[in-house]
Amino acid sequence: MLTSQPSFLTCRLYWLLPLTAMLALLSACAPTTSLHADVPPPPRPFLHSEILTPTPSPTASPSATAETPDPPTASATPTPTVTPTPAYPEEHFIRTIRGHRQYFSLSCEAAVATDWAGYFGVTLSEYNFQFELPLSDNPEKGFVGDVNAPWGQVPPYGYGVHAPPVAELLRKYGLPAQAVKGWTIDQLKEELSHDQPVIVWVIGNVEGGVPAEYTDKEGDRVTVAAYEHTIILTGYNASHLRYMTNGKFFDVPTSVFENSWSILGNMAIYYAD
Repeated sequence: MLTSQPSFLTCRLYWLLPLTAMLALLSACAPTTSLHADVPPPPRPFLHSEILTPTPSPTASPSATAETPDPPTASATPTPTVTPTPAYPEEHFIRTIRGHRQYFSLSCEAAVATDWAGYFGVTLSEYNFQFELPLSDNPEKGFVGDVNAPWGQVPPYGYGVHAPPVAELLRKYGLPAQAVKGWTIDQLKEELSHDQPVIVWVIGNVEGGVPAEYTDKEGDRVTVAAYEHTIILTGYNASHLRYMTNGKFFDVPTSVFENSWSILGNMAIYYAD
């Protein structure tokens, strides 16, 4: 409910009062509204300072991932070098082979071919074998020179014959003879360990020599050497080889044999069963 207002006379006298009093009078002259107790008070101004800024939820920091260590690299273990086991025993000797003395000064090839064939059960005549060999000025193709010529010459003079013509004639007698060059000591020992003697070409009584090149009448070249000789290997041990020549047996250091055998290219005839 509104209260009573001040009288008109009081309001008209405001100009007679001092400034302070006049201000107080004006304040009294202004209508005042009194609200019932049940009327809610006006809303309080909303202050910026009271704005609630939402606090961001803390972002979960990614937990540090434990790095899985790389597995240790296995060190390469060096593979031990395996020394191949020879395919033959440490020593072996053929004790059932027999030989004879050659008939002619240059018939060593025919003589050993006869003894070698006899070991394998084939009987031959050295004389017949010698004169069944083809003739040529090239020892790779046939017998060179006169079989009675002095030993120690080279083609085109009295010389002898190399492995191919000898092996070919042996095959005509039914023997599986195979002529080879460039063989090794291991290959020789493997044959001997199987009780198979081997015919080989050396110099002199298994000595050193000097190879020479000869050109035959057809223009083909061949390696020859003075004192070319043919023997039969019959056994070996760790340091020596045993051979037969003119029916007798001799042992020679392996290194000495290799030196002599190499002059004509490690030439041999073996039983190719």
